[in-house]
Amino acid sequence: MPPIPGSGLAKGLAVTLRTMTKRAHTAQYPEVQPELPPRSRGVIGLFEENCTVCMLCARECPDWCIYIDSHKETVPAATPGGRERSRNVLDRFAIDFSLCMYCGICIEVCPFDALFWSPEFEYAETDIHDLTHERDKLREWMWTVPAPPALDPCAEEPKEIAAARKAAEKAEAAAAAAAAAAAESGATPPADGTPDTPAGGTA
Repeated sequence: MPPIPGSGLAKGLAVTLRTMTKRAHTAQYPEVQPELPPRSRGVIGLFEENCTVCMLCARECPDWCIYIDSHKETVPAATPGGRERSRNVLDRFAIDFSLCMYCGICIEVCPFDALFWSPEFEYAETDIHDLTHERDKLREWMWTVPAPPALDPCAEEPKEIAAARKAAEKAEAAAAAAAAAAAESGATPPADGTPDTPAGGTA
């Protein structure tokens, strides 16, 4: 059956009329700040104390927008006769956000949790050269990083907690077995859980 002439126009006008009767959802930015999702990718914050200048983030960055400078310092021996050690000291950590594509690889590969996503997004500049932010600015953004979400109650238990819980359960089971054995023999188990020594003899 051929379409009725003008049916498309009528459908379009019906959509327009339905939209006109609904309340607008316009957000009055910047007077009203948007409610961003908790995992928004705004800028990258630097927790400088955790950075060991391993250069993994700079090497893995596909855009080569991370610039790191450091120098070595000699650390005296902690014990007499010990050997002096050298450690890297961070001099510069900068990110060029005009090149960054917000892939998050640098955050994922950091083995010491020194980089985090911040929801801050208001860092526009009139000059593209000003989009290279040094470590002082990255550290300021670090304090805007939201707290990690709570663990999913249906998630698998962490291995460390599971191992500690199993060890505690084994210790409790051993103590209960020792108490039961002592109760059957009529002896009172000592407070430290060690077996009694018979009078006049050895254990």
